[in-house]
This record gives sequence, structure tokens and C-alpha cells, in this order.
Amino acid sequence: MRWSIFALLCAGSLGAHEIGTTRVSILIPDGRTYEVEIVTDASSLLEKLGRFDDKKFRQRVNLAFDGAEVRPAIAFSMTPAADAASASIATIRLTGAIPAGAQQLTWKYGWTFASYALTVRRAGSANPSTEWLEGGQTSAPFNLGAPSLPVFRLDTARRYLTLGFTHIVPHGLDHMLFVLGIFLLSRRARTVLWQVSAFTVAHSISLALSMYGVINVAPKVVEPLIALSIAYVAIENIFTSELKSWRVALVFAFGLLHGLGFAGALQELGLPRAEFVTALLAFNAGVEAGQLAVIGTAFLLVGWYCANRAWYRTRVVVPASMMIACMAVYWTIQRLTL
Repeated sequence: MRWSIFALLCAGSLGAHEIGTTRVSILIPDGRTYEVEIVTDASSLLEKLGRFDDKKFRQRVNLAFDGAEVRPAIAFSMTPAADAASASIATIRLTGAIPAGAQQLTWKYGWTFASYALTVRRAGSANPSTEWLEGGQTSAPFNLGAPSLPVFRLDTARRYLTLGFTHIVPHGLDHMLFVLGIFLLSRRARTVLWQVSAFTVAHSISLALSMYGVINVAPKVVEPLIALSIAYVAIENIFTSELKSWRVALVFAFGLLHGLGFAGALQELGLPRAEFVTALLAFNAGVEAGQLAVIGTAFLLVGWYCANRAWYRTRVVVPASMMIACMAVYWTIQRLTL
């Protein structure tokens, strides 16, 4: 019945931060040559390729001038992970000459399924052109002779609002389960409101402080603690059905941890310097929208029909909390041993 929803959640991907794993920059240093740098997660790329092979790599990469594809020289290098909690990084450099008289370039990269940033700039330009693309999507034509277009605040806000939302739904399974743990404590709306408010204020504070460089905590510390926070909330749901003052305080503390996790994902994405505040606020608003979507969906699927039933706690709250706790404990062990 409705339990299949929780089973599907727990059977989903364990990765929680899939955006921002790829960045592409194209430099036009002198108007006659180009240099493309692709920075991506090495293990993810090599899993798709099997091993790095120039011919196979070219199959999903397209750099074209005036619609005519070019075949750049390719150089591949890999930087090992700095520690157990970080990933190895692959850097692929494409270089070549721009065809004489070319007016426009377009780009397509199909070795990622997530959103990534494409930056095109000329040497000496203080205003590079940045476009967000989905994996396999062809970029808009970039005019080689025209000045860089300004970055519009509304476009920045829309892009980072979307990225914040998708960081929760569908990519943030750990954050989704934490929000579900908050929802399951009690059928009272005030109980959910107090917890969500504490969580929102806390992660907004830590996200902002982290992005401004005031605090900096390594992911190998933050990620296992996030998993532990999910386990704690779920386990407490099994033994209590009333909101206690310490629960609100703990949710606030856990919100600080989750904010550091959001900051880690946002730092991977990078923020446009010209619209730093806009992008930061929009990303945070997207995160809030994602959380509300999780709570709203949970209410529509189980809350409105089951919350006032005598069996709601024994058949819904306790089993769901046990499943969330088991998943969170597994994540904790996994993140500590990676």
C-alpha cells in the first residue's frame, strides 16, 4: 500500500549531492585558438567509460564553429582524492585552432546527467559568459566577435532556485528523509511548524556563514553527522509522540549541520561573483521549496487520510521511522568508512 513509497525511497540512489560535479570552461586566448577544460568526478566518468579512451570520449562531446564540428587534441589527467571523504578529480583539456572566419561556437557534453556550468571567456575579459546546461544539451551559440552579455539577476535567481530545489528533490535523499522524520513526530501542524522553523533558520545561518568563509568544516566530518542526525530524529519518533523543548533545540543544531552540507554542494557549483547574494538567496529559497514539497507530498499521501486514525502511529509512524533510522545508520557507517 502506501508503504511501497517508503520502500522505493530507501531503495533509491544513495548519493545526495549530484549537482555541481562537472564544470566546463572555454578560453579564447587570442582569437585564433581555443582551450577547453572539463573538471569532473573521475570515478563517475570512468564508470561510464570503463577506461579513458579518446575515441570513445569524443562520441558524446561536440565543439562546433559555425555548425562544423572540430576535432581537438585531448589530454587527460587525474588528481587522487585528498582524503577518504573526497572524490578523485578528472581534468580533460581540449585544444585546437579556431577555423578562419568562424563567427560562433556551440558546445555539447554528454558524459554527465546533471546540470553543469559552461563558462566561455576571452583573455583579459572581466565578464565571462556563463550558461547552465543539462547533460547532453547543446549550448546557445556564443558569438566570438561580440562583447560578453551581462548576467541578468532574474536568470541567476531562476537557475539557483531550481538548483536548490533539485538538491532536495530528487537528489537529496538524506535531506528528504530528515524532513520526513520531522513530519512523522506528531499529527499536529504546530509540531511540524516549530521543527521546520528551527531547521530553516539554522541551515540558513550556517549556509550563509560557510559561503562567506566565516566557518569551514570538512565534508568528512559533516556528512556522517548529517546521517546521524537523521537516525536520531527517526529513533526519537519511535519512543515519543510529543514535541519536547530539547527536540526543537536539537533540530536547530541539526539544521546547522545540514546547512554546511548545502554549502558544500553550493561551493561545488560556484557562485557568480556579480550576483553572489542573489544566487545564495535563490538557492536557499529553492531548498525551502524542496522541503515544503516533501512535507506537502507526505501529507497528501498519508497525513490527510491516516493522521487521525487510531492505528496511524503503530502502522505508519513507527515502521516508517524504523526504516529511516536503518537507512541513516547505514549511511553513517558508509560515510565513516569511505
